[in-house]
Order: sequence, then C-alpha cells, then structure tokens
Amino acid sequence: MPTGPGGIEYDPNICPVRHVLDGVGDKWTILVITGLKPGSQRFSELKRAIPDISQRMLTQTLRKLERDGYVTRDVTPSIPPRVDYELTDLGRSLLGALEPLAAWALDARDAVARSRALYDARDG
Repeated sequence: MPTGPGGIEYDPNICPVRHVLDGVGDKWTILVITGLKPGSQRFSELKRAIPDISQRMLTQTLRKLERDGYVTRDVTPSIPPRVDYELTDLGRSLLGALEPLAAWALDARDAVARSRALYDARDG
C-alpha cells in the first residue's frame, strides 16, 4: 500500500486526494509556498519572511516540499555553502490555488476575530 506524509499508509481508492491535501494543508507549507512567490530565496530569507517558524520546522517543511516536488533546492559550493529554494511548476500551480484562499482569509479575518471574541465572552 502507498505511503503518504510521515510514512502513513493510505488507500488511494478510498480517498484519492487525501495524501496530497495532507501534504499541503498545514500552515507552514502554505506560508513557505507563499514566501517563495517572489522567486528563489535562501533559507535565511525565508526565515525572515516567516519569523514565527522555527529553524527546525522550516527545514522539515522545505524537505517535505522538495520531496513532493513543489520546491527545488540548489546548493552552490562555497564557504559556507549557499542553498537556494525555488518553486517548481507544480509549486507555482499550488501557489495559484492558494492565492484565492489567502485573499479570502484577509477579507474574513475581522469577522473571524469578532466571532471568536463573542464565543469566548459567552463560554469563557
């Protein structure tokens, strides 16, 4: 049986898109993909663009995205080595799908904040 993210087995006949959506649905993946929108970036540039991500989580996310074909990693031999990350065609197509969701999130953030405040005041 095929395995998805984290080595978890999945049956593509039961849910044929689950293994793909599981790999792109977390917040760090979305932020890294959108962080690479301007083009090739070094690890440190991405870290600055996503200040609340830990170095470990950024490394894990980039490795996962490279494994799944969304990102390429280019190492230039130098001292210290220069490592650049860039979206592949597949990564750019994912970015195209994420951009409307990001626009919606910006439009909805105030309504969500109000709803959370009302809920917390009621049940807090």
